[in-house]
Formats: sequence, structure tokens, C-alpha cells
Amino acid sequence: MKKGDYEQFFNLSAKPFELVPNPEFLYLSKTHRKAMTYLEYGIREKAGFILLTGEVGSGKTTLIRNLIRQLDGQVVLSKVFNTKVNSDQLVAMINDDFGLEVEGKDKTALLRDLYAFLIDSYSKGLHPVLIIDEAQNLNWELLEEVRMLSNLETDSSKLLQIILVGQPELKQVLAKPELRQFRQRINISCHLYHLMREETEEYIQHRLVVAGGRDAVTFSKQAIDIIFQYSRGVPRLINIICDFLMLAAFIDKTREISDSMARDIVKDLEFENQYWDFEGPRAVQDGAPAEQAEAPAPARKDHRVLHEIRDMLKDLAGRVEALERKSSVPFKIRDLIKELSGKVEALEKSSSVTKIAVPKEIGKRLELLEKVLEEHFEKNHSVPEKIDSRPEPYDTMIKYASKAETDKNVKRSFLQRIFG
Repeated sequence: MKKGDYEQFFNLSAKPFELVPNPEFLYLSKTHRKAMTYLEYGIREKAGFILLTGEVGSGKTTLIRNLIRQLDGQVVLSKVFNTKVNSDQLVAMINDDFGLEVEGKDKTALLRDLYAFLIDSYSKGLHPVLIIDEAQNLNWELLEEVRMLSNLETDSSKLLQIILVGQPELKQVLAKPELRQFRQRINISCHLYHLMREETEEYIQHRLVVAGGRDAVTFSKQAIDIIFQYSRGVPRLINIICDFLMLAAFIDKTREISDSMARDIVKDLEFENQYWDFEGPRAVQDGAPAEQAEAPAPARKDHRVLHEIRDMLKDLAGRVEALERKSSVPFKIRDLIKELSGKVEALEKSSSVTKIAVPKEIGKRLELLEKVLEEHFEKNHSVPEKIDSRPEPYDTMIKYASKAETDKNVKRSFLQRIFG
């Protein structure tokens, strides 16, 4: 295959499903559009800290690159994409991208230069912005270092605006008690969610249009169903499947993408094991309709349940940890969390979930734990519900107390759905 043959066959100007974060191909789903609006507002209003999170492949970097393209001439930008560094290296990278000299300077000199640069930029009417990508790799010491960089301010605005971009693990890091000051400085927070079924189809059509031809190839409804099922609406995984499908169509000299082609591709890619661990959907059997393929195998359902329970336990444990700093927490709560965490860990390590424990028992214990926690929080930490159109801050105690009744209903419906 010669270079350009692929594009010529489909009458395209570019490959529509390449994995590079090209802002030209940005598709604004509901959550992507909301995040873009938040980012633009934050830059315009010079909000101190902006937090953007999303799963791997959700389009965070593409969104940030699109934002960068729209910045006006008053914005002076520093971008940090390598976050596996120490404190001195982080400050040096920030200064270097702002165009400051860093060679042979220690941290004290680097900070002095940075502060002088920020003051000079303010006097010239410029707007320095720092973007840190992959921020989930920063430990709490480095995050505290970043917070200290924002301390230089005037009476009306910050001299340095900071945008943190990272995977959902970043929220877990920020939830630590020692980062309470950092959490309080987050002015805007937004999260990129996966695409829905309809958005997945629109995403595919959008990329074809940008690449030069909406009618370059036709995806059957069943093929879209399979792409959505295995990608779970993650843009990067949609690109991987569609790129292979386009290549297969080129080899077969066809412009029709059928459900059988989609089944073959996800089977060849071993999508379950390669991209989704044990949580992946059940393999699509040849000839099986897409609707039947969506049902997960029992074992995988059990493991998915355990993952959800484990995440709930982590959330409860974090709230208890935050409470312990301000008041005593009943031993009953800590003991229940420890007991349930141990059971979940044992179940996850087991090849056969049902041989070690019955998930319903864990569900009952979790309901008991929830009841004890709710009574304790209601008695000792209840606060008036906060009415605010912005995303909730990462203050776990206030979040729980103000949403106690809502959380209760959501969790109980979850338990009823899973355990009977």
C-alpha cells in the first residue's frame, strides 16, 4: 500500500481516526462542551485554580490544545507535560516554558526569577497561565509546591493562573486532609465523561467530515452498537476500532462497515484483555445480535460489583479519615470498613467469587455501615445544604452532610439492583 492510497480510495484529505490529539478533530459532546465553556470562562475571569479530569483517552489533551489555540495575545503560557519530576525540576520546567533562563540556577533563584516575571507580566497587562497535564502523577508535596506558586496575587486577581489536568486519581490525591488548603483554592472543576451511544455515532461521523468526507464509508447500526459496546464511549478506543475497520474496508475494497467486520476486529484486537482487564464486555460470538452481546458473563458481573463496592468503601474511608482529624469516630465504623475491605480483597483475588462469600452478605454489611455513618454524620456534622450552580468542592464532610439523603437513595437503589 502506497502512501496516500488509503486516503484516495475513501476520497479523504486525512486519516480520520489517528490517535494524535489534533484539536481540528475535536468533537464537543455534552460534557466536552460544558468543560470547554468552564475553561474559557476560567481563563477570561482569571480564576485561580481550574481542575479538569477524565479517564484515559477521554479527550483531555485534545480539549486543552483546542483551548490553547483560542488564547489571545495577552496570555503567556507555560505547559508541563512531564510530571514524574522532583520539586526543583518542576519549577525549572515552568520557568523554561515561560522563556526564562534556568541553566545553573538553584530552586531559590528559579522562584525569584518566576516571581519577578509574574510581576513584570502584570505590569504589562499580560496574563500568565500554567497548564500541568498528567497532574495525577504529582504527589502531595509537589501539589503543595504548585499551591505556593499561586500565593502571589493582587487585591483583585492572581498573578498566575493554574490549570490542572489529570485522570480521576487526581481527585483522590486532592481529597487527602493535608491538601485541604489546595482544595479550597479550586475555583472551577469539570470532568469529561464517556460518550453515549448516540454521541458515539455522531463522533464517528464528525471525524469523517473533518477528514474530508462524511460518505467516505458507511457504518451499519449494528457495527456502531459493537463499537460503542467495546469502546464504552471512550474516544481513543473508538479511534482504535474505527481505524482498524477502515483499514479492513480498504483491503476488501468496500465502503460498507458491517457488524461482522466489527466483530472480527474486536476479536482480533482481543479488546477484553488488551484494553479493559476483566471488566470488559463478553466476547461477541459470530452471528450473535449486538443486543445479546451486551450481557456480561456472571463472573465478570461479580467482579464489576466488587469494583463498585470497593470504590464505595474507599469513599467512605476517606470521609472517616477526614472526620478523625476533627472529632472521634466510633470504632464500629472503622471496624466495619476494615472487615468489608478485607472481604472484597479476598473476593477479587479468588478465581471463583461465589466459593468464598456471598455478595449479598457484603451488601447487607455495607447497608449497615452506611446507616451507622449516616446517623453519626447527621448528629455531629450536619450543615445546611449549599445551593451553588458550580461543581461541588472536594470537601468530603460538607459534601456528604449536604447530600446525605440523596446518597442514601442512590446507594440503596444500587444495592437493590445488584443484590436482589
